[in-house]
Amino acid sequence: MAGHSQFKNIMHRKGRQDAIRSKMFSKLAREITVAAKNGLPDPTMNAALRLAVQNAKAQSMPKDNIDRAIKKASGADAETYDAVRYEGYGPGGTAVIVEALTDNRNRTASNVRSTFTKAGGALGETGSVSFSFDRVGEITYKLSAGSADKVMEAAIEAGAEDVISDEDGHSIICGFEDIGEVSKALEASLGEAETVKAIWKAQNTVPVDEERALSLMKLIDTLEDDDDVQNVYTNFEVSDEVMAKLSA
Repeated sequence: MAGHSQFKNIMHRKGRQDAIRSKMFSKLAREITVAAKNGLPDPTMNAALRLAVQNAKAQSMPKDNIDRAIKKASGADAETYDAVRYEGYGPGGTAVIVEALTDNRNRTASNVRSTFTKAGGALGETGSVSFSFDRVGEITYKLSAGSADKVMEAAIEAGAEDVISDEDGHSIICGFEDIGEVSKALEASLGEAETVKAIWKAQNTVPVDEERALSLMKLIDTLEDDDDVQNVYTNFEVSDEVMAKLSA
């Protein structure tokens, strides 16, 4: 198994669901506010805002929360958030990319650096690990969207590059510049997607043992628990046996 979505699922099952949900809504609201401030506050006229709202709805974020986040962008006291990317190394030489939206770069950088250090890793310069990742589009659907064959056929027709179907749903990968076109074509054949976003996809994975996998899980969870951090991407790979132990 590669990627860290499996780890996230484990942490969510073991964690306090209400607290996790509240934090997720805060991060989604911040994305909506930033998208609305950087363009028009109308989702039909602002592609970035439309995607942010769509992703919020997919996580069952209340409409009032979404509307409040959009209105916040036009307020006189609206915060200004900067998009920042941090790159570094985690346990076992794994590569880690952290995306953040922050109103205080010094605070966020200090927190991220401290988290890496405590996990036995190290924060690097921008570009130190991202060269080993590809910037791609990821469009996800729930299992109810259809069989693996149906989704694969729709993805091929839409011009996607890859499809991963498992017990958690369908993940469709496309070129970064093709996100809009591919997601629109998929919507015509499969309905509205659960999420549509740009991600960092590792070109190759690094195998880790149980001890390092546990350290990575803690690193990722601590990073994602930071209010300023929006997304975390890594290039680790663990065996099914280790994953089963961590899931127990």
